[in-house]
Amino acid sequence: MAAYDDFRRDMVRAAMKAPYLERDEEHDLAVRWRQEQDQEALHRLTTAHMRLVISMAAKFKHFGLSMTDLIQQGHIGLLEAAARFEPEREVRFSTYATWWIRASIQDYVLRNWSIVRGGTSSAQKALFFNMRRLRARLSKGNDTLKEPHLYDEIARALRVSKEDVALMDSRLSGPDASLNAPVIEADGNSTDRQDFLVSDAPLPDETVGKNIDGERRIAWLNDALVVLNARELKIIKERRLAEDGATLESLGRSLGISKERVRQIESRALEKLRAALIKSQDGNLSAFF
Repeated sequence: MAAYDDFRRDMVRAAMKAPYLERDEEHDLAVRWRQEQDQEALHRLTTAHMRLVISMAAKFKHFGLSMTDLIQQGHIGLLEAAARFEPEREVRFSTYATWWIRASIQDYVLRNWSIVRGGTSSAQKALFFNMRRLRARLSKGNDTLKEPHLYDEIARALRVSKEDVALMDSRLSGPDASLNAPVIEADGNSTDRQDFLVSDAPLPDETVGKNIDGERRIAWLNDALVVLNARELKIIKERRLAEDGATLESLGRSLGISKERVRQIESRALEKLRAALIKSQDGNLSAFF
């Protein structure tokens, strides 16, 4: 950590000592880099604008991330700006680079502020980075403005839904909590937070076992179905194997027989299936039920 702080201080000192560039000199360096890929020109151009990077990074330090990392991400944005800058447009490099520096830092904050990914749309990004500022401004001198009216005002200002504002407020109100964080119980013993998260879902080995057993039963049943004739097979499939079993009456109409006859055929088919399954399992059907 000490080495990290020393690196940051050295970086800031170097940025403060870098000379400012006049407009003509800045333009000349940008042209040399763009046309000739002059590394010295790139170095002088970016070094002179590291003050801008540090200033921009400082605006995001309240998100709790390392200032050194924010500066490094801003430097990445500065290099991207240098790669895309077109000096013939007669725009100052700092004006153009500001957008790229901010975008790079914002992307880093969104990816690292929480383990839960957020800010995937432009509206969510605007809400993430502006909600605290808007909340403080709207609440200043107006103690009566509370939720949900405060949410309404923020939603209107940023053109997002009130639900999105409430969700973002809950996310910003507290940091991520580690499941391995110790919790002191009433008796003085310590346990991990994750020990309180009890799941009713079956264990992985139970799930796999049920899937394997289910596949075996299906295979045994398919082998047994070959003992049925076409009419018996149709009745069993539509009565027993379909999600919405057909009625005796509807099957009777489709087959041109009475519903009592359908019942008799079904009963006989089930007996044939049972006999076939007993034979395939050597008389033991306990694994099938």
